[in-house]
Amino acid sequence: MLRFLLWSHVLGVVGFYLVLWFRTNPNGGKRETTGRAGSTFDATETNKGRTVSVIVPARNEEHNIRRCVESLLEQDYDDYEVIVVDDGSTDGTPLILDELMASHPHGERLYVLRLRNDLPKGWAGKPHAIHKGTQEAPGDWLLFTDADTWHAPGALQFAMTKALNEGIDLLSLVTKQELPGFWNKVMMPMAYIGITLQYPIKLVNDPQSQVALANGQYILLRRAVYDILGGYARPDLRNTLLDDRDLARIVKKNGFRLQLADGHGLVRVRMYRLLQLIGLPIVTIIPFLLPLLGWLKGGSRRKGDSISTGELYSAALLELGPILAYRRWIDKVLNVPWYYAFTHPLAGALFEGVLAQSTWRVLMRKGVDWRGRHYYSAREETAKAIVRDIIS
Repeated sequence: MLRFLLWSHVLGVVGFYLVLWFRTNPNGGKRETTGRAGSTFDATETNKGRTVSVIVPARNEEHNIRRCVESLLEQDYDDYEVIVVDDGSTDGTPLILDELMASHPHGERLYVLRLRNDLPKGWAGKPHAIHKGTQEAPGDWLLFTDADTWHAPGALQFAMTKALNEGIDLLSLVTKQELPGFWNKVMMPMAYIGITLQYPIKLVNDPQSQVALANGQYILLRRAVYDILGGYARPDLRNTLLDDRDLARIVKKNGFRLQLADGHGLVRVRMYRLLQLIGLPIVTIIPFLLPLLGWLKGGSRRKGDSISTGELYSAALLELGPILAYRRWIDKVLNVPWYYAFTHPLAGALFEGVLAQSTWRVLMRKGVDWRGRHYYSAREETAKAIVRDIIS
């Protein structure tokens, strides 16, 4: 029986990482080059007259806002403006924005919309801030981006040219994650695995697939499409804590073209997200325990055990091979040193604890804390959506 369980586990882990590879790797291991700073896309006549309103929701972002706004004000694109929605910040964010408007060479492009600290009933903070920003935006296109991003000078030019030339209604860029310190490098690859497993890029970009996702760090959207769909004022978007994913689903469901593209050379951000809860220890922790079990068994004097030391080592080799190979690919994408692959079980254990706590808070309706605001899961469908994303 023990031998059957061992080799069933080996088959399951190896199969899991093989499926993960084919499901999440859209280009046979080669990263797209369309999102590189040296893109072959050129500025064309089709860009003229295509104004863009960049909307940046910001709440208590004094450590990030200067870098973000300065990079946005220095874009190699003519017809655009930057609208920062200061969502009731209580730190130094307002003063930094005032300084940028007064002193930056392109400060005339910057408009700051200041909101009160209290939220209208039925709204979450970010959807409300974006909604208020769009009400002030005259652009033909809307760019939603976060305050913790940095944009290369050619980012907006690239995105607009690509969207116009390829007839894309919502273009979202996958950004480069800045991972300073040990724990960021441990945690982010695990989060990346979870996101790409549930939302493979090749399915997101397939019009025939129902899988939809956008990266809230960079969403370029036709204003006409936003207005047709009702934008974040829609009842099903006002209170969402998954604003980027839910917007992408609505855009794709209504027949508009959605594309998620590589923007690693164009936009950088420091952030991480969460992944699935069920089965996490099975595919991240147990395989790394098998060599230890083999070593312990090698020193045991017990006779008649059904599993030999050689079998344990063989099982460990078969499981760890695809795990480490897949992690090496992920680490290369994220520019993480190779030896962090051996922190895979540590990341799995940490995420297991974080996700268990998050799931419990949602199920118990204890709400979610975000930037000084507490969101209660008053709407049953919202709670179910969050739990489904965590444990599905």
